[in-house]
Amino acid sequence: MDDPDPETDTDWSVLQATLAPGQVMVTATEAQPWGQALLTQKHVQFADETAEHNGADTGPNPHELVLMALGACTAITVRMYAARKGWAIDKLDVRLSFRKAPAGAPTPAREQIERQIEIEGPLDAEQRARLFAVAEKCPIHKLLTGGVDIHSELVA
Repeated sequence: MDDPDPETDTDWSVLQATLAPGQVMVTATEAQPWGQALLTQKHVQFADETAEHNGADTGPNPHELVLMALGACTAITVRMYAARKGWAIDKLDVRLSFRKAPAGAPTPAREQIERQIEIEGPLDAEQRARLFAVAEKCPIHKLLTGGVDIHSELVA
């Protein structure tokens, strides 16, 4: 029997209809044991772990999703700012990775995110510097660097 395809084997619309605007739901998929569907009112994405972690690799792992969120926010924020200024961007790529704290580093050692932003287009040095500064202020960057309080509760 073929492995289940969470993208085609389940109608997620019933759960999506229960979500308020801006709300997200994460629920298990048929991709055992770790596969998850990430739902909003309008979108379905998938998360999983690699085979190395006994997953089915049906989607990015949670660390990759964090990097994707930061990369998407960076690119969108920079493109919006450039559009408002009338500056042309021919190509914008954001590459991200986690860098673990070195073994034996003083406590509290922190992981780091490496972010490389490549912008191509007819921009002068001042415009490029301004776009870089704007990238540093994207909402997800602020969230990750400023911290966020998370209130959790176990619901019956």
